[in-house]
Amino acid sequence: MTERDRVFAGSIPKFYDTLMVPLIFEAYAADLAEVVAAFAPGSVLETAAGSGVVTRVLEPKLCAGARYVATDLNQPMLDYAATRQGADSRIEWRQADALDLPFEAASFDVVCCQFGAMFFPNRIVGYAEARRVLRPGGRFVFNVWDRIEENAFADEVANAVATVFPHDPPRFLARTPHGYHDIALIREELSRAGFADIEIATREKVSCATSARAAAAAYCLGTPLRNEIEARDAGLLQLATDRATEAIANRHGEGPVVGKIQAHVIVAAG
Repeated sequence: MTERDRVFAGSIPKFYDTLMVPLIFEAYAADLAEVVAAFAPGSVLETAAGSGVVTRVLEPKLCAGARYVATDLNQPMLDYAATRQGADSRIEWRQADALDLPFEAASFDVVCCQFGAMFFPNRIVGYAEARRVLRPGGRFVFNVWDRIEENAFADEVANAVATVFPHDPPRFLARTPHGYHDIALIREELSRAGFADIEIATREKVSCATSARAAAAAYCLGTPLRNEIEARDAGLLQLATDRATEAIANRHGEGPVVGKIQAHVIVAAG
């Protein structure tokens, strides 16, 4: 992973929330919220909250007196998430590094993280921090994407954009969001961080977009893939988006498009 992989700034937060969230994140946010709410936690820490898609779904499912702290490393994403949530005194928005959490030990019943672990520079440290702030009997609930070949639109976009830069193809999608899919490695790193009880379920869902262009724009404009494209040649961003649009349309047709997405959902206890 490169430093550019973690930069969600400029127009990316808005494009991410308006394009990527409905495309691939909403279904898994609902899924993750159900898992967390089933534990009836009195306190929840969310790391890598992004634009707040899990926060918006999970908050209404918690008991009236529950404490909810939503954090993200990227302040622009956190600021955007807070505006989307609206006034809610139960939610504390706080910029924080998941690898160095500013909370006392044994502070939360659940730590949850949607599609953030792939961005941790050191996942074992991040996992150990989650375990540190969990109360005895608490759970760490998170998800990660499966390999890129199991996620239709991401795979098609990556391959299409590579044709624009054949000598230096952008690898963000395969490298980072879809680069941490080995279940054995996930178990090993959680164990090294001190978790003893680890459950992993692989869940397939469906990704829908109003058009091939909407799906292509989501990836090319609403993720750090945009940073990679612009670093090579900002003038080719439109061409890259066009190529991605063509690839998705060729595979899924004109009009609304539907593609497979797949992720691993993990529940770990110490």
